[in-house]
Amino acid sequence: MSHRTEEIPQNEEEQNEQNEQEGQEGQEGQEGQAQDPATGRRPGGPAKASSARPRPARSWAEVRHLLVRLHFYAGVLVAPFLLVAALTGLAYTLTPQLDRLVYGDQLRVDRVGDEVRPLAEQIAAARAAYPEGTLASVITPPGPEDTTRVVLAVPELGENQRTVFVDPYTAEVRGELTTWFGSTPLTTWLDDLHRNLHLGETGRLYSEVAASWLWVAVVGGLVLWLGRARGLRARSARGVLLPDRTAKGVRRTRSWHAATGVWLALGLLFLSATGLTWSNYGGERFGRLLDAANGNAPALDTALPGADAPAEDHSEHAGHGGSGGASADADPADFDAALAAARGAGLGGIVEVTPPADAASAWVVAQTDNTWPVHYDRVAVDTTSGEITSRTRWADHPALNKLSKLGVQGHMGVLFGVVNQIVLALIALGLTAVIVWGYRMWWQRRPTRGDRPAPVGKAPERGAWRRIPLPALVLGIPAVAALGWALPVLGVTLAGFLVVDAVVGAVHRRRTA
Repeated sequence: MSHRTEEIPQNEEEQNEQNEQEGQEGQEGQEGQAQDPATGRRPGGPAKASSARPRPARSWAEVRHLLVRLHFYAGVLVAPFLLVAALTGLAYTLTPQLDRLVYGDQLRVDRVGDEVRPLAEQIAAARAAYPEGTLASVITPPGPEDTTRVVLAVPELGENQRTVFVDPYTAEVRGELTTWFGSTPLTTWLDDLHRNLHLGETGRLYSEVAASWLWVAVVGGLVLWLGRARGLRARSARGVLLPDRTAKGVRRTRSWHAATGVWLALGLLFLSATGLTWSNYGGERFGRLLDAANGNAPALDTALPGADAPAEDHSEHAGHGGSGGASADADPADFDAALAAARGAGLGGIVEVTPPADAASAWVVAQTDNTWPVHYDRVAVDTTSGEITSRTRWADHPALNKLSKLGVQGHMGVLFGVVNQIVLALIALGLTAVIVWGYRMWWQRRPTRGDRPAPVGKAPERGAWRRIPLPALVLGIPAVAALGWALPVLGVTLAGFLVVDAVVGAVHRRRTA
């Protein structure tokens, strides 16, 4: 069965698009049929008396017209933010390979040896080469070809740290890098580019605008495309999922735009949701939800038995100043003792060993394996006795906390290794194509008559909200207000769009009055 749709227009919009393919002025044909409910005149035509045509009846079909206008404005005004996020995110997906290319001398050993030297010996070599600051933590090698990371807290570096890379087989210092939460300078630079365009807290608004509106554009596009498919006799699952290669002009572009969006929908919704969890304003609301739902990670009790006062849990900050501000290094031999106790307790893979904040606190050893299946168990160790004084297991984390943590790792492209990177890269490229096709449709729908040309197409008809059923308004307005509270950037920008649209409408009515 053919999937051509030009021959079976079902509504005014499709008839106009067919006219465009035949060389007629489809956009102006739409204008000629539509009447502005606020002025009582057809755009470009003579004014009519207000009694000439009754006020349009409320209809659920107007909900679709409202979605068309919302999707249009989201595409035109928010798409630049989404495009920047897609391109910078695409660059970030390559960071593991770029790190190994740029920092291979620090990250890798020359030759895999037979036996690993004690941590104390590796720490001594690192401190001999870089005596400044204090020991913050030590991270064991991810694999046999990787180096040990000795992390130093240096006051002059602020939030950053100095990480010294040591060959675990020879205790040879391979070099050092200024790191941020364990990330190399290159990864940190690309991360900042993606998050805030190197504009600090102000720049974070760009990424939050993108994350806040991405799901709106995706859901709106799906509703419009699937609803359109139900109205076309020749449309099947194939017509929904695959572009129509027989279509021409704007219909062909829209077919590619929509079909690609369907394939990307789940991935884009995932990126939107996970991006919002650590955004500035929406992330703060999400943090409140975690607190209210008791969805935070269980705290590790780091107080030593018999201590006078309970110790603060620093394990979540391990590797980033986790030494708790200690003015002197801990005994390097205690690193080996803490590691041996943790290994005996079953903590395998990559672990981070963090010295105590004070004499009343225990050492913390935390698994940091972010690749599926993840390992995030933590133990508190009394190195004097070699005993495990407290433990938290990944299996005991609340479901909401697990979803959040796994979502972040998936968003960063590390949860499933190279496969995760490839999927994110394909989503970024697909989103870029969808955005380009969206702007192309806007250009293709421009009026082309010699006496009334325009560089781009006109926006969908305004005023649809006045004609949607009252139940939709009664339910929709509070729902939108709730969304605006939960996602403040979405709420503020949506309000801004409405104000601008109202002003433009008022100016248009005054000019045509």
